[in-house]
Amino acid sequence: MDDRLFRNAMGNFATGVTVLLTENEGEIHGMTANGFMSVSLNPKLVLISIGEKAKFLEKVSQSQKYTVNILAEDQEHYSRHFAGRPGEAVEFETLAGQPVLKGAIAQLTCEVVSEHVEGDHTLFIGKVVDLHLEEKNPLLFFGGKYRKLTELETVES
Repeated sequence: MDDRLFRNAMGNFATGVTVLLTENEGEIHGMTANGFMSVSLNPKLVLISIGEKAKFLEKVSQSQKYTVNILAEDQEHYSRHFAGRPGEAVEFETLAGQPVLKGAIAQLTCEVVSEHVEGDHTLFIGKVVDLHLEEKNPLLFFGGKYRKLTELETVES
């Protein structure tokens, strides 16, 4: 199967956009990712998927902690910044002693409980230590483009 065909098929799954952060020796490292999912409610576990070529992989392996920042629709600049296209200044806050992005609709701080190498990615399962929520609309990604959520109106006939 052609790699491009597989990528195009996976691009047809609409996702939210996250920025993953970790801190090593006082320096904050991050990457944009859509490889994120909830795993368990009890205990509260989430999963992130990091490619073997990503510099972030080594940073999380060392720190054994990460944060997941689910981006709001007005935070596309953060997604681009952590995907290697720096632009506007980044505003960090802390939650449970870990770095998070100011204004994200959800900030989760996690401690790694297990790592699994699968194919060309490492899956990190993290126990959620703390979280913060804000009432905003999410930034979406579909078909290689950023999108915004719109509500469909129900038309009575």
